[in-house]
Amino acid sequence: MSIVSFTSWLDNALRQGYAVGYFEAWDSYSLEAVLEAAEAERSPVILGFGGMMLESTWLDRGGVKLLGALARSVGDRAQVPVSLLLNEVHTLDQARVGVQAGFNAVMLDTSDWPWPMAVEAVTKLVDIAHAHGVAVEAELGRLPDAIAEGVDRSRAALTDPQQARQFIEQTGADCLAVSIGNVHLLTNGYAPVDMTHLEAIHQQLSVPLVIHGGTSFPPSEVPRAIAAGVAKFNVGTLLKRAFLQGMRETIGAWPGNVNVHDVMGSHKATDLMTLGQERMKTKVRELMRLYGSAGRAYE
Repeated sequence: MSIVSFTSWLDNALRQGYAVGYFEAWDSYSLEAVLEAAEAERSPVILGFGGMMLESTWLDRGGVKLLGALARSVGDRAQVPVSLLLNEVHTLDQARVGVQAGFNAVMLDTSDWPWPMAVEAVTKLVDIAHAHGVAVEAELGRLPDAIAEGVDRSRAALTDPQQARQFIEQTGADCLAVSIGNVHLLTNGYAPVDMTHLEAIHQQLSVPLVIHGGTSFPPSEVPRAIAAGVAKFNVGTLLKRAFLQGMRETIGAWPGNVNVHDVMGSHKATDLMTLGQERMKTKVRELMRLYGSAGRAYE
């Protein structure tokens, strides 16, 4: 199957009434965990890396190219259809390098940018990306962030339906991430999401909609969200928590002395990362079934 068009699977998801998951990875272990889960579930999947939690200077020093090479290497051997997303990078130049590095979808984080700057940058990115057959995900509105005390909603902004239509018309972006109460980085419970607001956005747009902060999204509302045009869910926090728990279990079971070559980077059963991978794969598989993409790889 290998690497396929980003927009083709989102469009198919819209037609068939399911959503594709973007399960954010951060290294080779986590990226392979996502692919193995997709192959086990016979599900299309979006592989990739996110810029939000990465140091911008590292990305500029060659990090984007490194991530692109890793994503292409894993994606090329996939037995199910995969797309490769460089998600929420900090600058237009980083997104441009992502296009050159082999990602077939890119996204620039403009959530804090003034309207004219966001429109100009996303329009430029669309021109660059589309010239190379690469899709562009955009966003409008700003998600609140989870903090130690709860959720910081002081800078959050719901996506305005009329503005969303104008934004897509002006930029030509291929899909739109929206803010309807979903929360970034939430570690406990689910966010109260405004499904009526989501449906109002959907009435204004024909492009696929995207939910970021998928960890925070109530599972009971997933079917209604899909019916309201959501074709992609982004999940990260939940997966890192599962991976970390697996690592903690492994370390907790170690004897007093361990062979460092067996437990670090060996890819053996004794590897520190192995149980983390398994915990992450379990979560990804559960979400693929929830989103309805399981079993659809060969449509």
